[in-house]
Amino acid sequence: MTGNTLRKRGNWASALAAGILLTGCTAQGADSTPATGSSSSSAGAPTGAGATAAPSASSTAAASVFTPDASLVPRTTRAGRALADAVVLAPADWGRGYVARKPAAGTPGTWAVLGANCRWGREKLPKGVLANSSRYSTLPAGGGKGTVTVTAVTTVHTSALGADEQLSTTLEEVLRCPQQQPRSNELITGMNSQGTPFGARGNDYADNSVLEIGQFTENSGTAQPYRWMVARLGTVVVAVSVTAGTGYTEDELTTLGSNSLAKMLERIQQRLKGT
Repeated sequence: MTGNTLRKRGNWASALAAGILLTGCTAQGADSTPATGSSSSSAGAPTGAGATAAPSASSTAAASVFTPDASLVPRTTRAGRALADAVVLAPADWGRGYVARKPAAGTPGTWAVLGANCRWGREKLPKGVLANSSRYSTLPAGGGKGTVTVTAVTTVHTSALGADEQLSTTLEEVLRCPQQQPRSNELITGMNSQGTPFGARGNDYADNSVLEIGQFTENSGTAQPYRWMVARLGTVVVAVSVTAGTGYTEDELTTLGSNSLAKMLERIQQRLKGT
């Protein structure tokens, strides 16, 4: 993926965020520590909203921006785990100064699930999900700027339809839980969400994608802008969350998130493309 591709993705994220704000499609209160994700009732990803209904899995899984080498697509838990760990971002991948949070990663063999109480917890991977790798990083406050908190997640499914269902669930989550709690001291509210399938609104980089925006608070402190970005390539879903304290603009967070998501999409293609 070239620099031009990265710029296209950055433009996509900015345009989509602006579109959500203009349409005013709010779903109050939502959060998700986009640690990974599914809802308690279906195999989906963290958070969600309903500004634009997600295209059905059957309608989007047919078209693809990337055709992997079938022999390289993970079919076993071991292969899925190897791919997820290779794709997900470590602290240093976000940039200079980023360090691991505590905990630094999700427990292998589990993913984040939004419970009936609208709180996120981790549960055993369901049938159809080979692996999930979640890593949590932070850039400590300094130079007059607040702390940046980020998450990177990679989920490997057994089918493209199953992977697409994760994005569909992502869009629906906020309707069920307009206010969500990722960790005991964290809350995300005022969330909007919109899905963009391949070929729509300039999406030429992923088979399907979702952008969520909202307000994040920790320890009942000052609200901070929040971004949760999700994209699918074939059977693999990648996601990032970004939130930051004082001194950072929303455009900066959008750029950080979209560029980081692009890194993971590039890694998927590098590992699954044929010779």
